[in-house]
Amino acid sequence: MVLANVLQSLSGTLNGIFIGQMLGTRALAAVAGMFPLVFFFLSVIIGVGAGASVLIGQAWGAREPARVKDIAGTALALGACIGVVIAILGSLFAHQGLVLLRTPADVLDDALAYARVMMFTMPALLVFVLYTQLLRGVSDTVTPLYALAVSTTTSLILTPALIKGWWGLPQLGVVSAAVANFVAFVLALGFLAGYLRWRRHPIAPDAVLLKALRLKPRNLKLILRIGVPTAIQMVVIALAELMILALVNGYGSQAAAAYGAVNQIVNYVEFPAISVAITASILTAQTIGAGQVERIGAILKTGLMLNVLLTGSLVASGYALSHLALGLFITDAETLVLAERLMAIMLWSCILLGMQSVIAATMRASGTVLVPTAISVGSILLLQLPSAWLLSRWLGLDGVWMSYPVVFSVMLIGQATYYRQVWRHRRIERLA
Repeated sequence: MVLANVLQSLSGTLNGIFIGQMLGTRALAAVAGMFPLVFFFLSVIIGVGAGASVLIGQAWGAREPARVKDIAGTALALGACIGVVIAILGSLFAHQGLVLLRTPADVLDDALAYARVMMFTMPALLVFVLYTQLLRGVSDTVTPLYALAVSTTTSLILTPALIKGWWGLPQLGVVSAAVANFVAFVLALGFLAGYLRWRRHPIAPDAVLLKALRLKPRNLKLILRIGVPTAIQMVVIALAELMILALVNGYGSQAAAAYGAVNQIVNYVEFPAISVAITASILTAQTIGAGQVERIGAILKTGLMLNVLLTGSLVASGYALSHLALGLFITDAETLVLAERLMAIMLWSCILLGMQSVIAATMRASGTVLVPTAISVGSILLLQLPSAWLLSRWLGLDGVWMSYPVVFSVMLIGQATYYRQVWRHRRIERLA
């Protein structure tokens, strides 16, 4: 799963490298603004996937394959509808959104062109991401890896080709990466469908699943019971990132480029934390479905230890190799120094983020989402955003990044306290 998450972001990283090295810092600044916007839209679908994967995990643990496909059909139908709506509204209001985010004027035109193509990509991207989440609900983490290899390879080849106009292709400039992403996700979805049917996979797009592709009220209610709070949490995180980006953009395109480069590195450091949390949730859901709730404590402890080992190793590597890693994206010496300083401030706190994610994911697998979500959302709204604004007034750009360790620490304390004092004393049962 760590490898799959790496591949999922690798196309974005490679695109950032290609754009930064082949088109310059201003082009990188134009593209950087789309990261929190795309994350915002992904947040909604991640919430749907979280709810559906918990239900699929419980049904799989109870050995009910027909129920698995029934839930998957409703989830995929919902995901496709969301993708179409986002594509339409995102294209219509892309300019207003970028202006609202205080996108620097010298990169606004390029940012707008890139944003509109990315909005067109949303239906394919969101359905693809959702499908990989559903596969993990039945403990299949290999098929998503294969599909992501297809999309990453396609993007790796097409992005520089469209920037330079190789093989008779048009030179598309900044939008090259967005066009390459669209082609990559369409091909990956085609591969996914064919491969799953060939393997006769439990969630293959066969006649049974196609018949289930509708919004069944019963399934929708259960998916949204878990998915909506999770989506709200993810949306709040995304909105917070948009507000952070607006603060960063106020310092100019150089700061925006540094922000984009640091986010690329931080993504990779957070992958083990994300992967371990997802795995803990899946295993807990399957354990509940199988009626073996006594194993949950061992799953949680193992998840926490793995997070410290894996995320901690990447944090150490990030500090040791920061100049080299950030230099892949940034060619300007002054911007590179700025990015190194910003990353040094907050990188270590990814360990805390991972620990609280594992605890929250374990509780979510039982259907407990409201309190863990309230802890995360409250920490972001009441602590991170005010502290980012205040610290930026006192310390400048450095203060924005200091808000991350503050909020991650509070979130960990809150999730751990609720788990120890309340959740572990409850009776854990399978959802209907």
